[in-house]
Amino acid sequence: MRDEALTARRVAFPAEWRRMRLADVGKWLSGGTPSTSNNAYWGGDIPWISAASLKAFRIAESARRVTMLGAENGSRLVEAGTLLFVVRGMSLKSEFRLGVTQRTVAFGQDCKAVIPAEGIDAHFLAHAIKAKTPEILAMVEETSHGTGRLDTSRLQGLEIGLPSLPEQRRIVAAHDAIEHRIAALEQVLAKSVVVEAALSASALASGAGEWPIQRLESVAVVAAGVTLGSEPTGDGVIELPYLRVANVLDGRIDTADVKTIRIMRSQLDRYALRRGDLLLTEGGDLDKLGRGAVWDGRLDPCLHQNHVFRVRCSNALSPDFLELYASSPAGRAYFQSVGKQTTNLASINSTQVKNMPVPIPSREEQDRLLAPVRAIRARIAILAKQIEKLKVVQKGMTEDLLAGRVRV
Repeated sequence: MRDEALTARRVAFPAEWRRMRLADVGKWLSGGTPSTSNNAYWGGDIPWISAASLKAFRIAESARRVTMLGAENGSRLVEAGTLLFVVRGMSLKSEFRLGVTQRTVAFGQDCKAVIPAEGIDAHFLAHAIKAKTPEILAMVEETSHGTGRLDTSRLQGLEIGLPSLPEQRRIVAAHDAIEHRIAALEQVLAKSVVVEAALSASALASGAGEWPIQRLESVAVVAAGVTLGSEPTGDGVIELPYLRVANVLDGRIDTADVKTIRIMRSQLDRYALRRGDLLLTEGGDLDKLGRGAVWDGRLDPCLHQNHVFRVRCSNALSPDFLELYASSPAGRAYFQSVGKQTTNLASINSTQVKNMPVPIPSREEQDRLLAPVRAIRARIAILAKQIEKLKVVQKGMTEDLLAGRVRV
């Protein structure tokens, strides 16, 4: 029955394609680690790839390097055009790391290598295997040490469809065309982020020492959110999404994973967020205290957890200007100076947030200074959406090409 179920789930490839088990796509190799106590084995010019360092699809560099002597005594060398993938490590709990070597490298025992057989393009094979990530991650087992382990024999049982070598290369070229476009946009995005930081710093520096300083509570209302724990039941109870510390990042709100909580309807006005509220986190690493972003109202109604402060500004203070200042070196320095440090974390309280000294230029000047910052942030948001959309298109197109549903 199990074999019949597996057969029923098999992908229907074009008739002229070969169906191949991964066990048959090339030569499989294991790696190793040279003795770390022998200095003659380390510090050479050969990248040594481990589960921790295998992060790029095109593998060419690693922080750790071995000598030829080290590669010959405990590790293994593979040439350019070899597939490497992680079969043991913490990363296997959430991702399947795989790539193609661009030069000669050595690799450790937490990785496996496949030298593609004749007639198989290495990059095509890598894409074909990568497309099976959900199936592969379902095979991962947890070891006694808590790391993930991938059984090679089970992995070798997976099947891929293999078109002619020219078509393999056309599929790779189609994938790479979008990849190059994504890379170009990411370069523009990275430069835009640098420009945004410079414009933000310039905006705050333009009137430094001249603007009046006021305590935050004189120009804004600071409030904590709903406390998690015992939730009410019965009449008058409503269940709503809420933002926790994990949702409030530095400069943006991430709503990819939002949880819900039950409160009394009578508490809604007290805890509900409004568009334009600045959210600041209560705890975390000392250098990240008070990180936050302005809420854009994308979920309505939406609440906030008690470990996230809501700052609702008066007309005298733009929430965008306050966010700019809170994330500046001066704002960070204030939170670090008042933060309470424990063994693992630091925290601030609402009184400290209320007492934060904030420069208050006129509202007209705030808006003038914020104009170029808002413009570049809008550009950054557009670029980020374009990149995300292209990645979705690339993934769907590659899956269709690898299954033969679409032909190049």
